[in-house]
Amino acid sequence: MPSPESLHPKPLPIVKWPGGKRFLSRHILALCPEQFNRYFEPFMGGGAVFFSLHPSQAVLADADPDLINCYTQVRDNPQQVISYLSRLKNNEDEYYKIRARRPRSEIGRAARLIYLVTLSFNGIYRLNSSAEFNVPYGRKTHLRVCDRERIKLASKALSTASLHCCDFEVAIAKAQKSDVVYLDPPYTVAHSNNGFVKYNSKIFSWADQERLAVIARQLARRGCKVIVSNADHESIAKLYSDFSMIRVQRPSNISAKVEFRNKITECIFYR
Repeated sequence: MPSPESLHPKPLPIVKWPGGKRFLSRHILALCPEQFNRYFEPFMGGGAVFFSLHPSQAVLADADPDLINCYTQVRDNPQQVISYLSRLKNNEDEYYKIRARRPRSEIGRAARLIYLVTLSFNGIYRLNSSAEFNVPYGRKTHLRVCDRERIKLASKALSTASLHCCDFEVAIAKAQKSDVVYLDPPYTVAHSNNGFVKYNSKIFSWADQERLAVIARQLARRGCKVIVSNADHESIAKLYSDFSMIRVQRPSNISAKVEFRNKITECIFYR
């Protein structure tokens, strides 16, 4: 007899993104109320929490225009994305040809992003100082370039979501009572204790961290369920001193070699 999962498969992330929350998603979902109105996620990235939660209404945003275009095309034109991807091959020559291309069409740009992140070394998305994708080929020839079912399920999950490329404050401006807001700002766990603020300012400024904490409180006062994932550091803990906190330990995946990966901790704040 088929399992419920096989009859109703859950959508999965279509790209791996820096700071992805696949490991933390079960902890975050446990904090979400059973019933709520809309779901807001202004730092969508790989969307692990969104796809796991699969809310009926969502407002999703990210500052990366290529990522938002990718989700928009998967939502609106899944068959065209599949058709484009199906013509591409998984080999080193093809990978570097695709990496060097700059498709003009929105469909082509979406397919290129999925292709590169799927086949890149360690599934890494990284841009150089010229905003060019520069990750080498991962040599995993067993990987499928086009996972049709995953794209179709993601398209269905995104069908009732609105997508925006904007600042996080703009994305959550209309959140109201009984909405769930998940805030996952960019942060790194690879830092020395004394260099935390300086190190993280390269990806998300301390002023933005402070602004985010202020907005999180405003949302909570409005009656939203607010969940924040962030680095386990005393400076962050002070920003959310009036929130409840869960500390979660997980393996680091920063090093390419498993034996050099250490345990790291991250914090989930909620109110």
